[in-house]
Amino acid sequence: MATTVSIICTVRDEADNIAALLDSMIAQTRAADEIVINDCQSVDETPAIVAAYAARYPQIRLVRGGHNISSGRNNAIRHARGQIIASTDAGLILDPYWLARIVAPIEAGEADLVGGFFHPTPGSLFALALGETNYRRSREIDPATFLPFGKSMAFRKEVWEAVGGFPEWASHCEDLLFDLAVEQAGFRRTFVPSAVVHFAPRPTLRAFLRQYYTYARGDGRAGLWPLRHALRYTVYATLSALLTVALTRPQLRIPIGFLIGLGVAAYTRGPYRRLWVRLRGRSVGEQLLALILVPFIRLAGDLAKMIGYPVGVWQRLRAGMTQ
Repeated sequence: MATTVSIICTVRDEADNIAALLDSMIAQTRAADEIVINDCQSVDETPAIVAAYAARYPQIRLVRGGHNISSGRNNAIRHARGQIIASTDAGLILDPYWLARIVAPIEAGEADLVGGFFHPTPGSLFALALGETNYRRSREIDPATFLPFGKSMAFRKEVWEAVGGFPEWASHCEDLLFDLAVEQAGFRRTFVPSAVVHFAPRPTLRAFLRQYYTYARGDGRAGLWPLRHALRYTVYATLSALLTVALTRPQLRIPIGFLIGLGVAAYTRGPYRRLWVRLRGRSVGEQLLALILVPFIRLAGDLAKMIGYPVGVWQRLRAGMTQ
């Protein structure tokens, strides 16, 4: 008996991009048995657009519920009939082979949770520099440690049931918390880099800063990656100390500057390697601007994380004190 597969996605106010996502779902080489779109309190035309698609394509179902992405995903999965759940997010376009590739290890009995990958499709020079600075290539990923993101993952529905679904108290990092719960429960996980979804990096610096602030706040709220965040504070504290010494001791400015330069070069080496390939064919002015943006994007993202993380920690502590 063949397994049944449901694609699920929870959306809110995505009228400007939901049609592209639905079109890519319908165009999959391995057709889903159903597509469950959960509307989470939209106030724009998103539900109407989904309903119009559902009237044309019987495999599409519109359900409503939830107050955040976790509860919306859970509601979609509760309504899903498939034995295998393939999860994605709004604002994306699925590669035509995405579904076939991401469910293959589960259907072959080789895994219970599968992580796919995601590629940036920038719409501006800033978004190009941002995408190549902050998003690694699949070849740079260690499959053994990679935790699937909700935008590109698949799992057996009974796995979701076993771990109690996505944690509905978490407005961010809910997919990583789900992954860790699945790992702790002893289920098998694998990585399929060829199962790709395409996304647009944030188009402006302000939008990027807000994104990284909320990500880090979610880490703090969930208690995730404390050592990673502590290392970031340590590095910038050391950098501040070195700059202070350089200002007060002129004889040390050259060696300190050289040391800082080496650190910056090491920190930006990967982004520059990725970006340079994408800049071929662009004007010299565009190339220079994109290259200049890389260290500023790194710095801005780190500052946003260093502000957001303690806010999340405080929210977690405050929630603990009020329980």
